[in-house]
Amino acid sequence: MAAAEKLFDNKRGSISYSWNDDKRSYRLIKLVREGISYVNFVKVSNHAPFTVKEWAIYLNLSIRTLERYREENRVFRQEQSERILSIYQLLNYGQSVFGNKEHFFDWMGSENIALGGIRPKDILDTSIGIDMVRDELGRIEHGVLA
Repeated sequence: MAAAEKLFDNKRGSISYSWNDDKRSYRLIKLVREGISYVNFVKVSNHAPFTVKEWAIYLNLSIRTLERYREENRVFRQEQSERILSIYQLLNYGQSVFGNKEHFFDWMGSENIALGGIRPKDILDTSIGIDMVRDELGRIEHGVLA
């Protein structure tokens, strides 16, 4: 898991929030295939405004199963690892767009007209929802507001 440790070592440096960063793509694929350890998940979750219940929903796990992962320092399956990584990239991107995490986290928890009145954090349980939030961040970044 040296690749994972290296990717999650820096506060914001190692994993690009760009989905099209070819230089890192194979490392990210390898990381997802190997699975993200609970220790690395904690590094991500500590920088996110989400509750354990929200993470359980995002990862399609029960809270008890998530607790077992913690107790046993288990490695997440590929699907969950990919979701953790996607959310991590989204968090980095959003903080970059907003310039600070507090404003971004406020935005994530607020109803969004462009998303049909849904709070962005409420649709992170699917890749489609993550893509919608990322697209909306792109519009904000480029000054194209709905």
